[in-house]
Amino acid sequence: QIHLAESGGGLVQPGGSLRLSCVGSGPNFRTYAMGWFRQAPGKEREFVAGISFDGGNIVYGDSVKGRFTISRDFAEATVYLQMNSLKPEDTAVYYCATTYASGTHYFPVDGYWGQGTQVTVSS
Repeated sequence: QIHLAESGGGLVQPGGSLRLSCVGSGPNFRTYAMGWFRQAPGKEREFVAGISFDGGNIVYGDSVKGRFTISRDFAEATVYLQMNSLKPEDTAVYYCATTYASGTHYFPVDGYWGQGTQVTVSS
């Protein structure tokens, strides 16, 4: 059983930065690729970024390339999402999830999701 807990969301002005954290627990957490996804009201869930179990492969969604950085700390069992140059269209609930990687795509797998953290970008 994997448990995921996100934190770090909040209200930020356009152009600002936030760092989201996803703390994982469970015996197999470190064997999973991980992903960040987001969902805005009235919109479909969107892939944001994915990182392989060993950190050696990283993929970003087109809308965040060059602005967001995903990383993972194995000792702390935490996956981070550093978000810079935030835009109003980045406003959404952000979720971390266990994933599998297929080429340059990351897909949710096994149904492990965090509770989500709200990010609001507004002046």
